[in-house]
Amino acid sequence: MQARPGVLPSVLGAIGNTPLVSLDRFTAGAEGRILAKLESFNPGTSKKDRIALRIIEDAEGAGELTPGQTIIELTSGSTGTGCALVCAVKGYRFMAVMSEGNSRERARMMRALGAEVVLVPQATGSVPGQVSGEDLELVEAATRGLQARHGAFRIDQFQRSGNADAHAFATGPEIWEASGGQVTAFCDFVGSGGTFAGLWRAFKARSSEVRGYVVEPAGAAVLAGQPATAPGHRIQGGGYSMPELPLLGGIVPDGYLAVTDDEAIDAARRLARLEGIFAGYSAGANAAAALRLLQGPECGGTIAILLCDTGLKYMSNDLWEQAG
Repeated sequence: MQARPGVLPSVLGAIGNTPLVSLDRFTAGAEGRILAKLESFNPGTSKKDRIALRIIEDAEGAGELTPGQTIIELTSGSTGTGCALVCAVKGYRFMAVMSEGNSRERARMMRALGAEVVLVPQATGSVPGQVSGEDLELVEAATRGLQARHGAFRIDQFQRSGNADAHAFATGPEIWEASGGQVTAFCDFVGSGGTFAGLWRAFKARSSEVRGYVVEPAGAAVLAGQPATAPGHRIQGGGYSMPELPLLGGIVPDGYLAVTDDEAIDAARRLARLEGIFAGYSAGANAAAALRLLQGPECGGTIAILLCDTGLKYMSNDLWEQAG
């Protein structure tokens, strides 16, 4: 991991090189370790800063993105925040298109960073705070219409290779170096699939023995081949009941884990109480899944996870209602 210079030319230089922490209190009684990458230390408080910067700079280099062009993206909030701060520094207009089902803190943060936020009403019967695949389809349709209307460049995190590349060439190597090459497995709550795909490439390039597990919400574990019986889960940022994700093409995970809302929420709260780490739903899902692996097939190993963002984005949701 390279040291940063004393003075950065912009906040973009603060993206990446986040801390890696051993969750020894969280795993008390289990044999092995969980190493957690604290992605809330990125300036936009999530792992999505990495992909926003990578995709935008790739597009600039390829001539796909021109000065003054509008940038647009479908987002649950974190990618939009990353894009907003990158666009603020680089001088692009940015439009974020998001379901009304996502927490309102995310929209406020993006607007504070200069983004134009378009909120799309949820599908009939959807529950606020629980974004379903049907909700996402409505956001996708709105994004396509706005993209055509404004001639915008789309980040398109579900398709562009820069999503996975950001983790293959930065996040994964950072974890490997900081751990001294001790990682034996990793697991990841899948949204676009970019984090899992990038970590898979990074770790497998260093040791073919590292195992990777996909984490999904219980009742929406479609990547594991199960029917989506409960797509309206509360774990924001993933589990969209999309059976095919282009960024996962050609990858056969070593296993799948389904995590319930309550398991994710309980793990996130335990991270706060035991480790002093204030994180969100997907971080809780990753921690819960990793602990289950330590108590089962990965007993005695070293499991790497990302704690994707900060709990501050969920203060209006039930994640922290007991702290009110």
